[in-house]
Amino acid sequence: MKTRKEMRAKRKLASRIIVRGSAARPRLAVYRSNTRLSAQLIDDDTQVTVLFASVSGKNTAAAKALGADIATKAKAAHITTVVFDRGGFRYHGVVKVLADSARENGLVF
Repeated sequence: MKTRKEMRAKRKLASRIIVRGSAARPRLAVYRSNTRLSAQLIDDDTQVTVLFASVSGKNTAAAKALGADIATKAKAAHITTVVFDRGGFRYHGVVKVLADSARENGLVF
């Protein structure tokens, strides 16, 4: 039987075949650890992280704040459209709240 870590790695690789960021539409990659949430905008063509934001805490309030923060930073950098990469995590709970918050604050995906 595979571990949770192995199953997440398999889901992550499967989604990365489809999801690809560019300079015009960077990839909004979400990571959820045991203690914090982080999001970054990545240009896969040049393999460069354009923006990064992180927040300690793994609850919905922290996810909402992180979504608003990354959207504000993206608008300041003149980025309006992104490709959402959930990183193998289910689109549920804090990942969904983060995505909804980013959409409410101006990002299109």
